[in-house]
Amino acid sequence: MTAVRRLTFSDHDAWDGLWAGYLEYYEHVLAAEVTDAVFAQLSAGSGPVTGLVAEGDDGGPVGFAHLVFHPSTWALEDYCYLEDLFVDPAARRTGVAQALIAATYAEADRRGAAKTYWQTQEGNREGRALYDQVAKRNGYLVYERSA
Repeated sequence: MTAVRRLTFSDHDAWDGLWAGYLEYYEHVLAAEVTDAVFAQLSAGSGPVTGLVAEGDDGGPVGFAHLVFHPSTWALEDYCYLEDLFVDPAARRTGVAQALIAATYAEADRRGAAKTYWQTQEGNREGRALYDQVAKRNGYLVYERSA
């Protein structure tokens, strides 16, 4: 079973490498100051934004889950949005993603979240195969406007 724990400041270098792989997968570039601010929020260990990491055999991170807890107009309790999920390609198909999702559910339950949800690209076939096993697709489409 893969161990999952909270992201800490000492995970910075390993997380940064995983984050770079995640951004590359989604063909997205972020300014360094955004990445630095994201890591600071995720590793703070408090607040609505938190990070989880899956440990490899050496104890270093091989995957991450970034969670955002937020109010909802449809429930009294917060929702848990799994904003980012990524596993190092060398660690895929070993249960790491399942362990990160299970830990996400556990953290959502611990905080009393009414719902846990996420989104992915239609073409993410590998991810969607797992997601279909651990959650229900809700049928909503996502629209967005970037500033």
